[in-house]
Amino acid sequence: MDVSTAKADSMPHPLAEATYRVITSGDAAFVVEVSIPGTYPAKISSFTKAAAEAWITEHRSRVQSESKPRPGFRSRPSGVAGGSAGPQLRKAGARRA
Repeated sequence: MDVSTAKADSMPHPLAEATYRVITSGDAAFVVEVSIPGTYPAKISSFTKAAAEAWITEHRSRVQSESKPRPGFRSRPSGVAGGSAGPQLRKAGARRA
């Protein structure tokens, strides 16, 4: 595993520590406020109360699934089948001993 892959695997999803709050915005409409530590809160608007709560549940679920480590593509060392061409490769047409 290269260093960039190791860092990506150890970093949490940017929204993993987010908090959510449903706020009344008037006229029976609701807003979802998403707060991430160290940033200004974002507001997502025009929900019914039930739709706002459902959005929060779905968003949390998506963030959790995106936070799980996924297998990545790894490069193979030279000389291994499918790897970069190394000194082990023979010239085309060369005979084997």
